[in-house]
Amino acid sequence: MREVDVVGVRVEMPSSQPIVLLREVGGERYLPIWIGAAEASAIAFAQQGMEPPRPLTHDLFAETIRVLGHTLSQVRIVNLTDGVFEAILVFDDKTEISARPSDSIAIALRTGTPVYCTEEILAEAGIPVPESETGADEVQEEEEVERFREFLDQVTPEDFDKT
Repeated sequence: MREVDVVGVRVEMPSSQPIVLLREVGGERYLPIWIGAAEASAIAFAQQGMEPPRPLTHDLFAETIRVLGHTLSQVRIVNLTDGVFEAILVFDDKTEISARPSDSIAIALRTGTPVYCTEEILAEAGIPVPESETGADEVQEEEEVERFREFLDQVTPEDFDKT
């Protein structure tokens, strides 16, 4: 398993389909995952530290975990079948619950939980960081996102279909 950071949420044009963009920690790959609009908003809210007047579903789930005396120890993106990603929520008592990656990421951001992805998925669906970036630790995240936005303007879900 490789740890990934949540770079952010973007909208793929011209379809206006939201994408959550993950980046391999200490590696050279991005992982785009097409998600729903509600989950995109939930992820963006968490990244920006916005708190709605009433809890959203992901806030409620994170609070439920806390009140029940548990912690979410890991989110794992574990499967990719026919373009559909699958994740697992792993709790402190080793309980595992299958979930969508978008929901899992939204909850992970609210609970400070690390997100991991299998090497196989990164090899299959990961996009290499352009070579000019690989040695530059000083590259700011916003610059990375802008370059990736340019890439996303050209990519479609069919580009990842290997069948």
